[in-house]
Amino acid sequence: MRIIAGTYRSRLLAAPRGMDTRPTSDRLRETLFNVIAPDVGESRFVDLYAGSGAVGLEALSRGAAQVWFAEKAAPALAAIRANLKSLGIRSGFAVEEHGALPLLKRLAACGEAVQIIFLDPPYEAEREYSAVLEFLGGEGAQSGLVTAQTLVIAEHRRRGSLAAQYGALQRRRVLEQGDAALSFYRVPPQQGAAE
Repeated sequence: MRIIAGTYRSRLLAAPRGMDTRPTSDRLRETLFNVIAPDVGESRFVDLYAGSGAVGLEALSRGAAQVWFAEKAAPALAAIRANLKSLGIRSGFAVEEHGALPLLKRLAACGEAVQIIFLDPPYEAEREYSAVLEFLGGEGAQSGLVTAQTLVIAEHRRRGSLAAQYGALQRRRVLEQGDAALSFYRVPPQQGAAE
């Protein structure tokens, strides 16, 4: 794995030990960032089920102002920390060791919006997908964490499908590549509100 573009372009990344983590491929990460590139610079970016941290590190490389990494697995946490250290990144990030929902609840309690949320739980963990997306479309939207300007992206198995809507979150697009797919969600603007 490597950083694709930006400040840390072509730098290699360590992967977590063991077979429990399925890293987002370089090719799929490149596709993702080709789509979201205009929104990444100066963004507040959340990388849920971060694994090696490759997606969040790519966001930092491309100018994200702040990245939160959420991960519970010890080998993945070790890989995230090793990658941050090897790249010399000392600020602009936080690592949440208790997983996705604790991080999102803490951010929602602050009431500040984030611009991009990426989630990539194990493909077979259907409950993780629904729990996180339902939180984002419910409490996340109500708290102001998720707004009409927030882009929520879920990586999932191509043959599996996520719901078209989770609370206020509505799917806008699906990109497929190999066995993987990316579903893009947004909260629609309020009636009469400027887009």
